[in-house]
Amino acid sequence: MTNGKKSDYNITLTGFMGTGKTTVGRMLAESLGFEFVDTDALIEETSGKGIPDIFATMGEGAFRQLEQEAAQALAQKRGQIISTGGRMMLDPANKAALEPTGPIFCLVASVDEIFRRVTADAEGIERPLLKGDDPKGKIESLLTERRDLYGQYPQIDTEGLTPDAIRDEILSRLT
Repeated sequence: MTNGKKSDYNITLTGFMGTGKTTVGRMLAESLGFEFVDTDALIEETSGKGIPDIFATMGEGAFRQLEQEAAQALAQKRGQIISTGGRMMLDPANKAALEPTGPIFCLVASVDEIFRRVTADAEGIERPLLKGDDPKGKIESLLTERRDLYGQYPQIDTEGLTPDAIRDEILSRLT
C-alpha cells in the first residue's frame, strides 16, 4: 500500500497529547509531499469555535461527534498526514473510517515527558482534559485508561528523540 502513489493512502498519527503528532505530522507531510491535516484545527475551522470553547459550551459529547464528522470527511481523501486528537482513534467509528485509508502509528512518551511537554507549550494547561488541581495525575489516569486501545497500533516511543528522528522512524516503517 505505502509503495504506491501518494494519492493511494493516508498516514494517521494517534497518541496522547504532547507526544509530537502535530510537529512530526507536519514534517512527514513535507517529506512525502502530502497534505497535513490536524483534526483539532479542522474541527475548530469547521465549527468556528476553539476546542476549549466547544468543551465549555457544547460539552465533550458534541466534540466527539465533531471528531466523527471529521474522520468521515478525511476518509474520503488520500495523500494526507492526519494528526488526530488524543482520543479520536479510540472511538470505533473513527477507527473504522480511517483505518482502511492507510497506516496508523501511535506516538508514545512517559507521563513525566508528556507533562513537561504540555506545560511548556503555548497552550499550557489550557487543555480541557487536564483542567483541575492535578494535571499530572490526570495524564497518568488517562494513559492508564487508554493503554490497551493505544496498544492496537504500532508504537513509536518519542521520548528522547528529535522530531527528525521520529519522522525518520515512521518513514522506515513505511517500506
